[in-house]
Amino acid sequence: MADVRDPGPAYLAFWRERHLCTLTTLRPDGTPHVVPVGVTYDPETRIARVISGGGTRKVANVLAAGEGGARVAVCQMDRARWATLEGRAVIRREPEAVADAVARYTERYERVPRRNPTRVVIEIAVDRALGRA
Repeated sequence: MADVRDPGPAYLAFWRERHLCTLTTLRPDGTPHVVPVGVTYDPETRIARVISGGGTRKVANVLAAGEGGARVAVCQMDRARWATLEGRAVIRREPEAVADAVARYTERYERVPRRNPTRVVIEIAVDRALGRA
C-alpha cells in the first residue's frame, strides 16, 4: 500500500506513464458508475484531475453529492502493477483551472484533447493511495 504523503518513486513514476485509467463515482442511488478516463496526478498538492464534458454522468454524480464534493476513486493498471487514488472530488469550471488540466493531460498523454466548449475539471483532493507499482 502506498502512503499518500510519501508514495515512493516507483508509484509516482507509474502515475507519469501513459495509461488509461478508470474513474469511479457513485450515482445518487448509491450504485457505482465506472468509466475510462485520462488522469493526471500532482503529488505535491495531492490533486488528481480528470477533464470531461460538463454534461456527462460522471460530472452529474459529483455535482449530486453537493458542495462538499463526492468520494471517488481513479485507478490504472498495467499487468501486475496497479495504482488507485481516492479522495473528494469537486467540479471546477474556471477557465484557468480547465486550461491547467488540459495542459497536464497533454503532457501526460502526449496529445491535445479535442476542443470542447463545455469542458470542466473533476478535481480530486487525494487522501488515500493504494497499489503495487
